[in-house]
Amino acid sequence: DGHLNNSLGSPVQADVYFPRLIVPFCGHIKGGMRPGKKILVMGIVDLNPESFGISLTCGESEDPPADVAIELKAVFTDRQFVRNSCIAGEWGEEQSSIPYFPFIPDQPFRVEILCEHPRFRIFVDGHQLFDFYHRIETLSAIDTIKINGDLQLTKLG
Repeated sequence: DGHLNNSLGSPVQADVYFPRLIVPFCGHIKGGMRPGKKILVMGIVDLNPESFGISLTCGESEDPPADVAIELKAVFTDRQFVRNSCIAGEWGEEQSSIPYFPFIPDQPFRVEILCEHPRFRIFVDGHQLFDFYHRIETLSAIDTIKINGDLQLTKLG
C-alpha cells in the first residue's frame, strides 16, 4: 500500500517516502544526510545472486554522474562487501576487508547505514560490519539512495 509502518503496525510519518520497492530503485532522502540519521534497507537476496549494490548519492544526475558518497556492493562470487565513493567522476580507493560475509542466497537481510560526524557505520542484521569515513564533506548534499542487483526490497526507512 506504499505506507511505512512502525513496529506496532500503525502508519508512521517517515523521513523518506518510497512509493514502490522495485529494483533498480531510486529514492529521495528528505533533507539529505546528517550525523545521527540512519538509512534502513531490508530485503531478500535472490536465489542465485551475483551481486547487489546500495549507493547514497548527491542527486540523481546520470550525465554528468552524481557524486557517490558511498557505494556498497555485495559480490557473491568472491564473498566480498566492497565500498567506495566517486567524486567528480573519479572513483576513490576501494575498501573490501570484512570480518565475515553476511549475505546468504534466498535469505532476508537488514542493512543499516548510520551517518556519524566523521563516517558512515554499516550494520548488517544488527552487527556492525565496518566504518566508511566520509569523502564528501557536505552531508546534506547526500540526498538520493539507489539500489540495484540481485535482491528484492521489503522495506526502506
